[in-house]
Amino acid sequence: MNAPAPYPAAPARKLRVATTSLGGCFGCHMSLLDIDERLFELIEHVQFDRSPLTDLKAVGPCDLGLIEGGLCNAENIEVLQAFRAQCKVLVAVGACAINGGLPAQRNRLDIGDVLREVYVHRPGTREDAQVPCDPELPLPLNQVRPIHEVVLIDYELPGCPPSADTFWAFFTDLLAGRTPRLAHGQIHYD
Repeated sequence: MNAPAPYPAAPARKLRVATTSLGGCFGCHMSLLDIDERLFELIEHVQFDRSPLTDLKAVGPCDLGLIEGGLCNAENIEVLQAFRAQCKVLVAVGACAINGGLPAQRNRLDIGDVLREVYVHRPGTREDAQVPCDPELPLPLNQVRPIHEVVLIDYELPGCPPSADTFWAFFTDLLAGRTPRLAHGQIHYD
């Protein structure tokens, strides 16, 4: 009697990854894309949900969420909370997500004064210019906030932006089952 053929090994489940951006410059996403040809290796192990590599507008349940940008307006808070609800693990990516970054430079100023300066008093504006007041526009927050003030963050990738090698080291550790640890040279702000 012949022994039954062994079942083929089930393919390893890919890590489902999503990304989003709040109030920032999108530079952290560009740095992620700077891993260049290593993207092909990464795609062997991860499936991207909402990201710069897909055209998905909404995020579904995922294993890992990468989020860049600070909280500059009410819509940012809504996006952050909805994103956190879908992600098992959430990573704050870059200075804006971690501490407010460059957008937080306005925190020492009155938001009303800032809006009037931009929309009313700037040279070249019409005499009847007003600060926009449309319900379609997100309400600016008085202060730019880092995302950890609103939701639980599991990891941080510091930098402005984090380097492509920092992203690669993070993914390499995570996919190998190790707690991600960044070497000293990967923690810097250019």
